[in-house]
Amino acid sequence: MESFANLTDEMLVKLYAGGNNGAFDILLERYEEKIFSYIFFVVHNQDVADDIFQETFMKAVVTIQQGRYVENGKFQAWITRIAHNLIIDYFRQTRNENCVSNDEVEYDLFNDIKLAETTVESKMVREQVLDDVKLLVEHLPQNQKEVVFMRYYQELSFKEIADIKGVSINTALGRMRYALLNLRKMAVKKELHLAIS
Repeated sequence: MESFANLTDEMLVKLYAGGNNGAFDILLERYEEKIFSYIFFVVHNQDVADDIFQETFMKAVVTIQQGRYVENGKFQAWITRIAHNLIIDYFRQTRNENCVSNDEVEYDLFNDIKLAETTVESKMVREQVLDDVKLLVEHLPQNQKEVVFMRYYQELSFKEIADIKGVSINTALGRMRYALLNLRKMAVKKELHLAIS
């Protein structure tokens, strides 16, 4: 299984489709934390998040085993889209229980912030800024909140976010723009410094 660790997602999918269960274990290991945190961020309920997480990977397993996986090079976006659709289903089922409507449920992943060879200090500053942002993000409208989470915490591109949400790239970018404007206003009000150097 150690030799699998260096394989791409697509290679692992092919191995798993060919009957190698260990390959899927590596895929699960790579993405379970990001997918679960995304689901929990939206539903705010541990049990519901657990259920949706399990169903997400079960759907992935079935799709791959049936030979219907065609998302070459986009495994993370694909598995996130499955989770997103299941979350929408959950909100549809609980819509009468004062839950957020489907139209307001938007998940966006933050851009890759690939800082090569960061110092301990810059890493600590970045983590503190992201923690501060996470607190402020809770006060954003749901569709802006989700874009920010996907972009910065799940490291998805705007193209991937747009695909997952079923919107245009311009819509995803617009939501991020308004989210950033709102975050800046809140940061000024709370006197927080949100720059990452």
